[in-house]
Amino acid sequence: MKQEYPSFSIIIPTFNRPNQLMACLQSLIYLEYPKDRFEVMVVDDGGEKSLDSLISPFQHQINITLITQIHGGAAKARNKGANQARGSYLAFTDDDCIPASDWLQSLSTRFAECPNHAIGGKTINTLSNNSYSTASQMLMDYLFTYYNLNSLGARFISSNNLALPSYLFYAVGGFDPSFPRAGGEDREFCARWLSHGYGIIYAPEVLVYHTHFLRLSSFWKQHFNYGRGAFQFHQILRGSIPNHSWRETLPFYLNMFRYPFDQKRIFPAFLCLLLILISQEANMAGFLWEGLKRIISR
Repeated sequence: MKQEYPSFSIIIPTFNRPNQLMACLQSLIYLEYPKDRFEVMVVDDGGEKSLDSLISPFQHQINITLITQIHGGAAKARNKGANQARGSYLAFTDDDCIPASDWLQSLSTRFAECPNHAIGGKTINTLSNNSYSTASQMLMDYLFTYYNLNSLGARFISSNNLALPSYLFYAVGGFDPSFPRAGGEDREFCARWLSHGYGIIYAPEVLVYHTHFLRLSSFWKQHFNYGRGAFQFHQILRGSIPNHSWRETLPFYLNMFRYPFDQKRIFPAFLCLLLILISQEANMAGFLWEGLKRIISR
C-alpha cells in the first residue's frame, strides 16, 4: 500500500535571533519527508534587520516564504503565518528550536491515527551545561508530566512543538493576539481548543531540540513574563470558561519542588530546586505586576 504524505505548513515566528533562525532552517533541509509535501513560513515579528539575505539561500532547497509584520508578539506572528499557509496541517516551532529529522514523519504517523487532534511533542534542552536553561526546561517537563498524565487526553502542549489540522485552527480562532509576549498564549489556546470539544495528544517521539541560552537576568525576565501571561490567561478563562480546572493547588507546587529529585540526571537537584524557587518568585512578581498594572489603568 502506498504511503500517504499529508501536506504540512511549518510556521516559525522570529524576532532578532538570526543565528538561531539559521540553525533552525538548516535543520529543515534534512527533514526525512518529501520536500514537495511541506512549506516553511518564517514570520519576522518586526525585527531590526531584514531577513531577506538570510532566507534567500534556502529558497533553492526548500519551499520557504518570508512574511513580515510590525512587532506584535509571537501569537500574532503565528496567526499571520497560518493565514497564508496552504498545508492540510500546521506545524509550529520556534526560531531557537531544531526539529528532529523525523519530526514531520512522526507527526504524519500520529495524524493517520487521530486526524482531528492537536499533537504536541517533546522538547529537549541542548544546553545541559547551562543551569538556567536546564532548570527552565525541567519546569516545562514537569508541566507536561502534570497536565499530560494521560498522553491521549493531554491538556497542555507548548507552541514550540505543536501541530494540528489547519481548518480546526481557523475554526477555534487561532492564537489570541492580545498576548504581546511569549507566555500564556499556548495555555489559553489549549484551554480554548479543549472547550470546543477537540482532543490533544502528547507524542513524546515527536522531538525538537531547544537552544535557549539564559543568564540569571534573562531567566528572571522569562519567568516574570510567564507570570504576566498567567494573569492574562486566568482573566480570559474566568470570562469565557467559568468552571475551568486550571488552578494550581498545593500538591501541584509540592510535586514541582520534588520533581528535580525524581529525575536521574547529572544536574544537581538542589541547584535546580533553588532555580525553580527563583522562577516561582519571578512568576509571582509578574502575576502581581500585571494585576496591579490593570488596576491602575482602569
